Amino acid sequence: MKRIFDRYIPAACLLLLLLNACGRKETGDIPTAAAVRGVFYIDLYEEGEIEAIRSLNLSSPTISWRYGNLKITQLVKDGQEVNAGDTLIVFDPSEVQKGIVEAEGRMEISLAEMEQMTAQHQSDLEELNADYEVARLSREISAIRFESAEYESEVKKKEIQLNLDKAGIALDRAREQIDNRIKIQKEEVKQKNLAIEQDRARLDEAHETLQKMFVVTPSPGIAIIARSWSSGNKFQVGDQCWSGFPIIQQPDLTSMKATVKINEVDIAKISRDLKVEIKPDAFSDSVFSGTVSTVANLAVNKDETSKQKVFPVEIAIEGTHANLLPGLTVSCRIIIDRIEDVLYVPLEAVHQEGDRYFVYRKAGGGFDKTEVERGAVNSDFMVITSGLNEKDRVALVDPFLQKEEEKKRENASKE
Repeated sequence: MKRIFDRYIPAACLLLLLLNACGRKETGDIPTAAAVRGVFYIDLYEEGEIEAIRSLNLSSPTISWRYGNLKITQLVKDGQEVNAGDTLIVFDPSEVQKGIVEAEGRMEISLAEMEQMTAQHQSDLEELNADYEVARLSREISAIRFESAEYESEVKKKEIQLNLDKAGIALDRAREQIDNRIKIQKEEVKQKNLAIEQDRARLDEAHETLQKMFVVTPSPGIAIIARSWSSGNKFQVGDQCWSGFPIIQQPDLTSMKATVKINEVDIAKISRDLKVEIKPDAFSDSVFSGTVSTVANLAVNKDETSKQKVFPVEIAIEGTHANLLPGLTVSCRIIIDRIEDVLYVPLEAVHQEGDRYFVYRKAGGGFDKTEVERGAVNSDFMVITSGLNEKDRVALVDPFLQKEEEKKRENASKE
């Protein structure tokens, strides 16, 4: 009997160890999580894009049609850091330089004509003044003769009187000719001065336009090249553009924002001053803080090909950060509410049958199906108001369903 007992005891122990080992393997393969008590956040995750709150637009200059089209001959690299006073765009100045040469030529001609006209006017006035002096002397001679004709015959006196009157008329006419010539000369000078001012204005305009061919930034930052409306591509050397068209956007990196688009189902949850956690896709280990600053009142299409309506929401980012640059894609966690001191588990742990909710709570070497009452839910967790205690571990998958699938795989491998 003792031999039989001694023989079967080791076998029984070995079987028990195997069963225990199998149980541990089954429960060990099931991923679990603990029920945690703490602050529960009701949040919303949306993707967005970083933008500058303020930015400087550098546009192509407004120039006269006389200088033709604006052609880019030099352009800063897209995304390059720039300093105040740097030249970012150079347009082809050849037509403007040609205009300057032409304006200078016209100016020289006008000034020469003015000089010639002044000399001619002076000569004309000198000649008229000489004629006036001759007429004045002639009248004085006639006056002397008239005074000396006391003893002349009446006929002679009459003749002398007529000559005096004639000399007086000639003198008045000479005076009128001088006055008229002066008026005419003043008008001619006025017209010529006007022409010179127009030539000077044309020359000044040409010089100012030449300066406009070199677009200089007044502040430091980064240069972001805009897209051409005709091609849809970013501007490059050789492109032509209209006057006043934005070529470069220079954002102010000291104040940044993230813009997200909230669907019409969730927009009622969003309000100003909600706190936001911002995580750039390019720097996933960095988290920045922000606040909802603007919520749009009108919905827009999500994109050009979609009819889905969304509401643009702007999030002001706190502080300045070297890694936050315009155009970066970010994941924004908008914290809608927070609930203090509640118990919550991952969403994957909660299952639903009709209007009942349950979890698979770990108990010993297995799991018990435990009914629970749910509370608030966010994108990752669910509040459990009853049915679980803190630190209870729950399965993140259906352990019995997984066990059945493992058996099926084992049977399939044996076949």
